[in-house]
Amino acid sequence: MTFLIAGVVVAGLVAGAYARAFAAGFAEDPGDHREEARRALAAALRTPPVPRPPYVIEAVTAVAAGLVAWRVAGGWLLAAWLYGTAAGAALAAIDRRTWRLPDAVTLPSYPIVLALLAPSGRWPAALACGAAFVAVYGLLWFARPTGIGLGDVKLAGLIGLLTGAAGVQAAVVAGFAGYALGAVYAVGLLVTGRGTRTSEFPLGPFMVAGALAGVVLPVQG
Repeated sequence: MTFLIAGVVVAGLVAGAYARAFAAGFAEDPGDHREEARRALAAALRTPPVPRPPYVIEAVTAVAAGLVAWRVAGGWLLAAWLYGTAAGAALAAIDRRTWRLPDAVTLPSYPIVLALLAPSGRWPAALACGAAFVAVYGLLWFARPTGIGLGDVKLAGLIGLLTGAAGVQAAVVAGFAGYALGAVYAVGLLVTGRGTRTSEFPLGPFMVAGALAGVVLPVQG
């Protein structure tokens, strides 16, 4: 088990380097979405798999991957979660910088995650939780489209799939943790005078962090 976690951490460093390069290819104004995605992928593939300063994305991805390997049973469920960890790192980095969660990342991730989960036999629970997350975030978007974007709704579905496969408790914790972390950040903006009650900020990074909390904190079934 120790060797597995160590190997996953090293792989997380490499994945983080690629995620950083890939995320850098997305801009606030995307222009041609397909061309933007092709440029981002080409830039990532040209990048040497070596962490670079300030090492933030690489370090976060490595730690997250290690925690996932520690808490998630091996096999296909772990493979799905490791993919989700790398994709989540890229999406969080993109959203933090551009306030976008590109379809070029979220939409292809659905068939990838489902294909990885299928052999584990946990896809029924995954689909149920994924649908629940999409429904809840969809209602939030409908009620307040300035606070929640459609990209957040699509990311929520992925989080529901992964956490649902890990267990209903993981999905519940992930849902509450993502919003709680965002709320803490909003309060921090108010307290420090850097924002108001109507200030907006990208929610994606907090949703990804909430998903990690969901799989790390509960007792997995």
